[in-house]
Amino acid sequence: MYSATGINCTPMAGAVVEDVKVLGLPLIPFVIRVLIALRLKRVEYELVEVQIAEPKSEILVKSNPVYKKIPVLLHRGKSICESAVIVQYIDEEWSDGSGSSSILPADPFDRALVRFWAAYIDDKLPAPVRALRWGTEAEKAAELAGQIRQALGLLEEAFVECGKGKGFFGGDAVGYLDIALGSCLGWIRALEKAKSVKLLDAEKLPRLTGWAERFLAEESVKGLVPDADEYQKFYAAAEARTSATPAA
Repeated sequence: MYSATGINCTPMAGAVVEDVKVLGLPLIPFVIRVLIALRLKRVEYELVEVQIAEPKSEILVKSNPVYKKIPVLLHRGKSICESAVIVQYIDEEWSDGSGSSSILPADPFDRALVRFWAAYIDDKLPAPVRALRWGTEAEKAAELAGQIRQALGLLEEAFVECGKGKGFFGGDAVGYLDIALGSCLGWIRALEKAKSVKLLDAEKLPRLTGWAERFLAEESVKGLVPDADEYQKFYAAAEARTSATPAA
């Protein structure tokens, strides 16, 4: 099983062995997406942890000179940037019938549909999640939690159309939209615990909560989506570093 250690990991049975590196950090949802996609395709990889605060790691700046952000996939000496682009690249690059399933649907309409909802996730979830995590005003916190619940409510409806009555957004197996939303589950659960709010409510979002449990239980996902406690430690360490930084 692969782990986010920054070294080559013991490959899964039947794994494709190539020179594949991922620049990133294991708690970042956008990085998690890439790792899940590689595992789905049974590709051996190395996770290279990089510095994303200034001064940024030299390898990151060289590999992604435009945005200087993670994740970056390094394959055959070339850099592929942005998580959505990387996941689609992985799906197309490793599609040789080696036993791995397709991540994106074969039908053009279905492909367009999951791309739309994945873009919706990136547009509507990260900003309020970050703001709620670091915000303190009760009124503002309630507003942000409402924004997250509204986004998840629409995704509950999208699950019906995309999943077609099956267990995942991708149907019988984890697919593109499952990866896009599933990578955020640790984030969301950590927020629920830290702020004592209910976002993924089983009563209001029964399909989505059932899907979340199935997603986290998948072999391609296990060990890649950090639990709430891991995020809590990360945030506590970040707050400690901020408090220790002298004022300018």
